[in-house]
Amino acid sequence: MPDVKQTITDFYRVAQERDFQRDFQFRVLNIQGGDTTTASFTEDDLVYIRTAVLPGKTIQNKPVPYMGLRFNVPGSVTYDGSDAWTVSFYCDQASTIRQTFEKYMLDIFDDETSTGNYNAPKTTAVIDLVQLNTQLEAVANYQLVGVYASKLGPINYSPAEGTGDTMKFDATLAYQYWRRTAP
Repeated sequence: MPDVKQTITDFYRVAQERDFQRDFQFRVLNIQGGDTTTASFTEDDLVYIRTAVLPGKTIQNKPVPYMGLRFNVPGSVTYDGSDAWTVSFYCDQASTIRQTFEKYMLDIFDDETSTGNYNAPKTTAVIDLVQLNTQLEAVANYQLVGVYASKLGPINYSPAEGTGDTMKFDATLAYQYWRRTAP
């Protein structure tokens, strides 16, 4: 008989106690451009989010050789995907969400005048995220800090062959780092 107790009964017991996080138990609470832009996203805009990602981070491994052996020690942190955090939106009928992103990006860099707020984003430029349980109560809150819009994806229409599907687009933002802010 094995010494490790990991049977189907144990799995079922633990699964009943802890349950599982589901793919819909996540919300983007706000996207704030900080005080360098007038673009703002309301709760009504954020209801149109189709998908978003809770980002990860990596502690860099630094090898230290000694007497023919390779010892591994932790180095600095990198925030995975901080250069391209993508949110997918349903496109509302008047395209107001996309136009808000267009304005946001124009505030950062106006290609007509070659001016804008392309300096380092302020710490007030944030995105707040929340993981939820089955009662839609917060399990964990996260904040992405130093956010700015970096890419606005296309909307792909099919005028000749369309079936009435809802339109979608992606917005990509960059950030400096993230923090867990609650529970």
